[in-house]
Amino acid sequence: MFDLRSGQPRTLHAYEQPYHDRMTASARDVAAVLRDRLPGLPVKKLHKLLYYCQGHHLATFDEPLFTETISAWDMGPVVGALWKQEKEAGISPGTATLGEAELNTIGYVLSRYGALTGQDLENLTHSEAPWKLADRDRRPRESARIEPDWIKFYFLTSGAPGEDDGDDAQLDTAEVRRWLQEVTAGEHPEQSVDSLDDIRARLLPDA
Repeated sequence: MFDLRSGQPRTLHAYEQPYHDRMTASARDVAAVLRDRLPGLPVKKLHKLLYYCQGHHLATFDEPLFTETISAWDMGPVVGALWKQEKEAGISPGTATLGEAELNTIGYVLSRYGALTGQDLENLTHSEAPWKLADRDRRPRESARIEPDWIKFYFLTSGAPGEDDGDDAQLDTAEVRRWLQEVTAGEHPEQSVDSLDDIRARLLPDA
């Protein structure tokens, strides 16, 4: 596989291995796996992990992991159809058996983002281009669709894993909070809040 930024060959991460029997699950199916692997998973954190699963899967396979739309809410990206379904009828088990590639995507996202809290993930997604693009014309307490192309482009570029991250790289809660607090407090006036490349560089652990 070629790196779209450099045009050079790069090594696939474990979750990026090609597969032949591609399938598109539902958000409920993916949520069931996330809950199974993270018992007691809060709703806010669930929806942020669904967003990251969709983003990394789109960037890797050029196909969505699940079919439902992701929208920008006040608290960040949310799969509105799943949220409404579970609010009205409660949590129900998934109906599809996910393949190896889908499970690898979920495993990668959990290894990378799973230690963060729902609030950490809300803050993180608020700093990223897909939510910010959808939020431009969104009024408080309303929702706006986050276009799949925005998600895919972000995770192919600024949100892509670095070559030296390793397959089990984790973001650190304290580092996420510290950096976002510094930006809010203006302790780095020479840096733009919109500089997503810089955000990613600061969040990634040292190789």
